[in-house]
Amino acid sequence: MIKKYILIAGLFLMAVVGLKAQENNNFKVAKSIEIFSGVMNQLNLNYVDTIHPVQLTRTAIKDMLRGMDPYTIYVPEKDMSDFNLMLSGIYGGIGSMIQKQGDYVVITEPYEGFPAQKAGLKAGDKVIAINGKSAKNLSSLAVSKLLKGDPGSHFQLTIRHFGAAKDTTLNLTREQIKIPNVPYYGIVGGDIGYIRLTQFSPNAANDVRSAFVNLKENHHIKGVILDLRNNGGGLLNEAVKIANIFIKKGQTIVTTKGKLLSNNMVYKTPGPVIDRKILLAILVNGNTASASEIVSGSMQDLDRGVIIGQQTFGKGLVQNTVALPYGGKIKITIAKYYIPSGRCIQAINYFHRGKNGRPVRVPDSLTHTFKTADGRVVRDGGGIKPDIVMKPTVFSQVSADLYAQNYIFDFANEFSLRHKSIAPPTQFRIGDSTFNQFKKFVLNKGFSYKTETGALIKQLKQSAKRENYFKALKPVIDSLSKDLKAEKKQDLDKHKKQIDEMLRVEIATRYYYQKGKTASALINDDEVSKAVAVLNNKSLYESILSGKADRQKKK
Repeated sequence: MIKKYILIAGLFLMAVVGLKAQENNNFKVAKSIEIFSGVMNQLNLNYVDTIHPVQLTRTAIKDMLRGMDPYTIYVPEKDMSDFNLMLSGIYGGIGSMIQKQGDYVVITEPYEGFPAQKAGLKAGDKVIAINGKSAKNLSSLAVSKLLKGDPGSHFQLTIRHFGAAKDTTLNLTREQIKIPNVPYYGIVGGDIGYIRLTQFSPNAANDVRSAFVNLKENHHIKGVILDLRNNGGGLLNEAVKIANIFIKKGQTIVTTKGKLLSNNMVYKTPGPVIDRKILLAILVNGNTASASEIVSGSMQDLDRGVIIGQQTFGKGLVQNTVALPYGGKIKITIAKYYIPSGRCIQAINYFHRGKNGRPVRVPDSLTHTFKTADGRVVRDGGGIKPDIVMKPTVFSQVSADLYAQNYIFDFANEFSLRHKSIAPPTQFRIGDSTFNQFKKFVLNKGFSYKTETGALIKQLKQSAKRENYFKALKPVIDSLSKDLKAEKKQDLDKHKKQIDEMLRVEIATRYYYQKGKTASALINDDEVSKAVAVLNNKSLYESILSGKADRQKKK
């Protein structure tokens, strides 16, 4: 009986202490608001020049939120349309990607089936004017805002087609543009399905389910690859429903824990499973985050699929959006999430910062081990470590510069002017003739690029001059410069395979749009090839999920 009273007294004391702490914090909040209001009033009354209250408030809010995590943000009313686009993937416009090149913004990729493509706009077309107003020197953001508007609204667009000498004015009608959750799905490796999911906006689960059922019914696949690379996440509920495609009803997928009891939630698969036995591989990389990590992490924790690629981003935080006065909103982190094994995969600690005030990455020494459903060891803090770790693709300096300086883009535009059609994207290849044309195109345009080696030679030359060694070292420096120049001349041929692939994908996009782009990119995709190999080897697949393969590595 005495122990019972002690326990009750202890719980009561904890409740009182917690209540007092909350009351103290509430007082500090009220005090801070009063101080801020007082400062603003005094500035308004006494400051020598006219103040801008809205700008001052936004600056204050921005500085205040800088101490939080980067996902807690204030969205003023004027930015709500862009914010809603980010959440829903829907906007009113013409359906095209754009980019600033020189004085003008150019069309880089029209979406198939939308106003830009239907009006004949192609990659490389310059945006000259919108409703008669010159677009020269406007930023991509400014042009984007002018192109967007209410679905059904009309406007005039003056463009200069790539390779044309004169401008053309078009009358366009904006439509509702829905960025697809699943821009591509198809067959790879004969009887393996492939589904690319780029975001978790509304209906993402239905889109994945529809693609999966189509592949099962029409192609009789024996395995499926779900590609979550570069998928930054989205709606948590959609992630749970996607897991439900492969996991039986009633299985806990994710648990959230926050300050408020109302934010402590358990999310279970809500409906009947579509296929709990089909072989499953999930592709991830360093840009796979949030809802994508819930799907990939739950599949790993439940030993339902093989994860292939690179360590994921590590975002284990959940946000909610709350309305504010005057049309603004705050997106605020309300909880951490935990996947089925009980681990939180948050990689960066925003709440306990280093001595320099910056957030710190959770070191391996402070992570903890957990067990999957079949007993495999996994760790928290740091994202999802793939079952099969692959090295990321590293572009050579010459390849990166050819892309960044738009040589790949421009050559694809010229190629499409000369060729009315090409083979289907899975069959189209860059032959030696086309590659030689590209080399000639690049050299005639005066292509040059900087290398780290060149920078070091330049630094050596400057240091030698400063320290009076240049006269003695000049022959060596000149020889190094000459050798580097000769090597750089060979770079196009040395990195032909990589450049060839970049050209093939870019050219395929001109004729087959986003679907063709993805289909072409899959041809030499190492991670897709690895996934196909694993799904075609059932014994290897099962040994990975059982932990047998990992135990054999350690012997």
